[in-house]
Amino acid sequence: MRILAIESSCDETAAAVIKDGREIVSSVVATQIEEHKLYGGVVPEIASRRHCESICAVVAEALERAGMKNTELDAIGVTYAPGLIGALLVGVNYAKSLAFGLGKPLIPVHHIRGHIAANYLAHPELEPPYMCLVVSGGHTHIVEVLDYTEFRVIGRTIDDAAGECFDKAARAMGFPYPGGKYIDEASKLGDSRKYNLPKPHTQNPYDFSFSGLKTAVINLIHNAEQKGEQINVNDLATTFQHTVCRILEDKFLTAAHEKGYKKIALAGGVAANSGLREGLEDKALEYGMEFFVPPLALCGDNAAMIGAQAFYEYQKGHIANENLNAYATMSLDKVRY
Repeated sequence: MRILAIESSCDETAAAVIKDGREIVSSVVATQIEEHKLYGGVVPEIASRRHCESICAVVAEALERAGMKNTELDAIGVTYAPGLIGALLVGVNYAKSLAFGLGKPLIPVHHIRGHIAANYLAHPELEPPYMCLVVSGGHTHIVEVLDYTEFRVIGRTIDDAAGECFDKAARAMGFPYPGGKYIDEASKLGDSRKYNLPKPHTQNPYDFSFSGLKTAVINLIHNAEQKGEQINVNDLATTFQHTVCRILEDKFLTAAHEKGYKKIALAGGVAANSGLREGLEDKALEYGMEFFVPPLALCGDNAAMIGAQAFYEYQKGHIANENLNAYATMSLDKVRY
């Protein structure tokens, strides 16, 4: 089954052709990062306009690379939640029009389910059940993947997501947007023992809280400036990354152990972070767990992951009609169409 997938939830316009949920036939991503970098973050109105300008060409290129005509497709998959509502609507309306015009099934895909499914493209042997840590700019979840379309969220952030915390802390340190990769690079040059940062506690042991950590970094920098003291950015970046990664690893591995999982996965934009990838890989080996993580190209937003999940949604009969809407927020385990 060949599915054309469309992703437009934030600042990447993406399209891909995926075969049987496991094989990437083609994948195209048009990013807006350089433009949003001017503002220190994503500007929703600009993102929506750029999606409108790019989507036709991106879809055409995905089909061209696949060596296919749109009439040869079996279905259309699209991200419909969660994300920036204006950006989502561009992809949803394009997909609805294409599916209606071609007479093909329209498959709605939850963005976070797509991130999890990125692992299926890289690891053909991976099958549920397993536990997944999803870490991105807008989401931080510990998820029991019970089946391809059945999920149970047992932990989540109660305030800022880890990726958001990375970007805001990076901005305070003077790094450009998106700041996560710059902190990762700087962390290889610093000493994690130079500064002390808090590890916030939560009532649910599997939940996360990063707002206080972000504030602690900002206050540390501001206090140093007021005293005329010099901050060693590499040391602070190293300490910050080490702290965030240990929080994520400790809670995730505790959850996996207590729930009896021997198979774990990592997904989302922050899955590209070298400290987190290496830390979980080492701990999984130490604890005798199988560990799965997508390649860097499939960690950020892309349409290939949407096409992978669309295949399994289709198998469960999750088909939408021309009334499909986009939603800015929606729980991973309580989807609606």
